[in-house]
Amino acid sequence: QVQLVESGGGLVQAGGSLRLSCAASGRTFDSYTVGWFRQAPGKERDVVAAINWRLGRTVYADSVKGRFTISINNAKNTVYLQMNSLKPEDTAVYYCAADARGSWYNTGLPSRYDFWGQGTQVTVSS
Repeated sequence: QVQLVESGGGLVQAGGSLRLSCAASGRTFDSYTVGWFRQAPGKERDVVAAINWRLGRTVYADSVKGRFTISINNAKNTVYLQMNSLKPEDTAVYYCAADARGSWYNTGLPSRYDFWGQGTQVTVSS
């Protein structure tokens, strides 16, 4: 069993930055695929970015390319999402999720992930 805990959300003005953290306990992340998702009120949960350290792969949603960066610190068993140039449309609850199989297909499908954090609110004011 893996427990995921997100942190780092908050209120920021448009153009600002935040760094989200996803800390894992119970297992290490190095063989997992880890994704960041977000869900705005009344909308579906969409993938923002995903990473697999062992495969050396990352992927981003088109809407965040060039602004967000996903990374992993294996020593701390933590995945980060650095978010720069934030826009009001980035406002959502952000979740991290882990795929224990470490697969790299359909990384955008929430159903691929076995473990989820509780979410952290990100609000970007205009």
